[in-house]
Amino acid sequence: MPEKIIKDQAGQRLTHLDESGAAHMVDVSQKRVTARKAMAKGILFMSPKTRDLIMKGGLAKGDAIAAARIAGIMAAKRTGDLIPLCHPLAITALSIDFNAIDEGIEIISEVSTQERTGVEMEALTACSLAALTLYDMAKAVEKTMRIGDLRLVHKEGGKSGDYHEETHDQR
Repeated sequence: MPEKIIKDQAGQRLTHLDESGAAHMVDVSQKRVTARKAMAKGILFMSPKTRDLIMKGGLAKGDAIAAARIAGIMAAKRTGDLIPLCHPLAITALSIDFNAIDEGIEIISEVSTQERTGVEMEALTACSLAALTLYDMAKAVEKTMRIGDLRLVHKEGGKSGDYHEETHDQR
């Protein structure tokens, strides 16, 4: 019986689907262990007043930036538990930064590992949970905040090579 290969609209093979279309965890046992890095960004959109209150540590719940940084780090370390088909990975370095921008707060995470698969999902998860933590801590001040523009900015390493957002922008 010929193998049925499931592909996306661009013709790329969807590696997390088997020949019958059922989800499965990809076997990475034959891949080489290599250095891998990923950077993700996201924005918590809010008013300048709320942004300044958060950045100055003025929320009633405490230092939201410190709490969000720890939440993002913890979340990245648990990505394999949170996202069903992600492999658990040993993260070797992780940073999360917060920048005040006109629209709110930009969150940037960078993750590194020496593994058989990349850390893109860990970087995205770190940004997501950091944003959710900021939202939780500031929701009493502003209910109209929204989380958005979450994306992979770049990745290095692995069989598929490097990716840089500015050279692959397809929006």
